[in-house]
Amino acid sequence: MKLFDMGKRKRKTPRDMGEKSGKVFILLVLVSVSFGVYAFKLFSMQVIEGAVYRRQSVTISSRSAEIPAQRGEIYDRNFSTPLVVNMDSFAVDIVPGEITAGKYDTVTGKLAQYLGIEKRSIDSKIPHSMRNSFSTIEIKSNVSFQTVQNIAENIVDLPGVSWRSKPIRNYVDKGSLSHVIGYVGDITKEELKILYNQGYKTTSIIGKTGIEKQYDTLLQGTTGAESRTVDVRGRLISLAPVIKMPEPGKNLVLTIDTRIQRLAEEALGNRVGAAVVLRPSNGEILAMVSYPYYDANIFNGDNTGAAYTALAGESQKPLLNRAVNAVYPPASTFKVVMTTAFLSEQQALKDQKIECKGTITYGNRTFRCHIGPPGHGFLDLRGGLAQSCNIYFWTVGRDYLGVDKIAQYARDFGLGQSLEVDLPSSSEGFIPTALWKERRYHEKWLGGDTMSMSIGQGYTLVTPLHAADMMAMVVNRGKIYRPHFLKEVRDPISEEIIAETEPEVLFESPAPAQIWEQLQSDLRYTVTNGSAQYPLRNPMVKIAGKTGTAEVAQYVNQWHSWFVAYAPFDAPPEDTVVVCVLVEAQNVWEWWAPYAANIIFQGIFANQTYDEAIETLGFRYLAKPMGRRE
Repeated sequence: MKLFDMGKRKRKTPRDMGEKSGKVFILLVLVSVSFGVYAFKLFSMQVIEGAVYRRQSVTISSRSAEIPAQRGEIYDRNFSTPLVVNMDSFAVDIVPGEITAGKYDTVTGKLAQYLGIEKRSIDSKIPHSMRNSFSTIEIKSNVSFQTVQNIAENIVDLPGVSWRSKPIRNYVDKGSLSHVIGYVGDITKEELKILYNQGYKTTSIIGKTGIEKQYDTLLQGTTGAESRTVDVRGRLISLAPVIKMPEPGKNLVLTIDTRIQRLAEEALGNRVGAAVVLRPSNGEILAMVSYPYYDANIFNGDNTGAAYTALAGESQKPLLNRAVNAVYPPASTFKVVMTTAFLSEQQALKDQKIECKGTITYGNRTFRCHIGPPGHGFLDLRGGLAQSCNIYFWTVGRDYLGVDKIAQYARDFGLGQSLEVDLPSSSEGFIPTALWKERRYHEKWLGGDTMSMSIGQGYTLVTPLHAADMMAMVVNRGKIYRPHFLKEVRDPISEEIIAETEPEVLFESPAPAQIWEQLQSDLRYTVTNGSAQYPLRNPMVKIAGKTGTAEVAQYVNQWHSWFVAYAPFDAPPEDTVVVCVLVEAQNVWEWWAPYAANIIFQGIFANQTYDEAIETLGFRYLAKPMGRRE
C-alpha cells in the first residue's frame, strides 16, 4: 500500500501553476523588449540617422575639389571704366601618391625647372610624411598659359602633376587708386580664426586693405565643388564628376570719377601729401590721392610677404593713406571753425576791429603774426579771415571764446571724431580740451594753449578728409553727409542694380542760416582779396576757401601747405565740389596746395586735362612734371 502510494504522480497545485506562468511571462517580456530595442536601433540607423551615415559614406568614397568663385569686379562711378578685373591665370598642383616610387626627386626637379622656382620650395610644401598622400597640394599660383603649355607637352614625365584655372586680380589703375581699392591675398591663420564662422576656409583669398577688404563679403561669391569617386586610398574610381557651380561675387560701382582722380593725381605730382575731391551734397568722394602710392599688382603671386616688407620699410611710407590715416595740424584752415564760433557767440562784434601790430605779448611770451611788424593794422572779422591774421584770431580765441567753446564748435564740424568713411581704417584726428590736458599731462590749460588752438596749431590734429568735410558743412549750411566710396552694387550676370548708397547726415550744426551765408561770403572774399589772390585766380569758376600753413617742429623753414575750398561759390550744393589739398613739410617749400587746388577746379569745370588746365591758368612755369604717368 505504501509502495503503491509512493509511485503515484504528485498533483500540481494552483500555486505551482501560477509560478510557471509568471516565469514564461517574464521571458516573453524580455524577448519583446530586446526585439523592440533592436528594431528601434535599426529604424534609427536607417531612417533617423540615415542621412548622417550617407554623408559619411559619401565623404569616405569621394574626393572633392573646390571650384573658386570669380571675385566681383570694381568700376568707376559711370560703370564704364573697370578699376579691378579678374585676369586668367593658372595654379599648378601635385598629388604626391600618384608619383611612381623612387621618381619623386626626378619629377619635382623637372617641375621646378618649368615653373622657374627652386626644387626646395616644392619640397617644403610636400614633407616626407605626405609623399604617399593622394591629397592635392598647390605648388604655385599665378602661372602663365605658356608655362602650363610646356608642362602639358611633357606631362608623361610628370605623373601626379595637374593644373587648374585660378584667376588673379588685375588692378587696371597702377597709381593713386591703390590706397582706395587696396589688394587681396591668401587668408592667414589669424584671419581664419576670426572669419571661420563666416564661411572662409584655408584656401580663401581675401581683401587685405581698402575697398577689397571693406566689401570682401560682397566680392567673395560662393565657392563651388567638383566631386569624384575614389577608393580607400584616395585613387580615382570614376572619372565622371559631380559639379556644384560657383556663384560669382557682386560687382561694385564706386563714386570715383577716373578723370578727376587722374587730374588730382597729376596736380599733386610726386609731392608727399594728399588731395580729396568731395561732393558735399551727398558725401560722394570723387577722387582721393595719397602720395607716394604703389602698384597693387605686386601683391599677385607667391611673394606677397616680401613685397609688403619692402614697401613697409620705405621711409616715405607708401602704404600709408595720408588722406584718411595721417593727421596734421590744420593751421589757418581751422579759422573757418573759429569764424563760425565767433559769428554764433559774438554776432554783434563781427565788425569790431582788432589791431595787429605784428606781435602780441601774453605772459612771458611774445607771439608773432606771420607778416611780423608793422602788422596788418586794424581788421574786422572778414579782414582777419582774408589776411589770415594770427593776432586777430589769437585775441578772439583767448578773450571771446575760450577752449571749451572752440572745442564744441570743432566737434560740430566733425573734427576729432570718426567720419565713418567706408574704408577698413581711418583716423579720428584730435581736438584737445582743458580736462584732457590736465589728465594727460597733469598740467592746467593756459591762455597760450588757447591761442595756439585758435590758429590750428598746438594739440589739434585733423586728416585731409576732415578738412574737406569741414568745408562741406559750410556749403550745406550746417550739414555733413557721411563720406563714402560705394555708389552701387550690381549683379555680375544681369548687371542690374541690387543696392545703392543713400545720403546719410553724419553731423549737423545748430548755427542759423544767416551765419553760413556770412561765412560763405567771407570765404569768397578771402580768395578775391586775401593773401592767396594770385594762385587762386580763375576765369572759369568762382572759388571760396581758406589756405593754411602749419609749422612742423622737425623741419626748419618748411611748413605743411593746406588749401581747402569749394566751387562754384554761387551754385547750389548739388552743383558744388569741395577740394582739399595738403602738401607735407618734407617737400621743398613752394606753397603748392592752392595752386594744385586751382588746377583741379579748372580741370573739373572746364573739362580740361592737367596740361590744358595749367596752360589756361598760366602755371606752366611752376608746374614741374613731377611723378606723372603716361
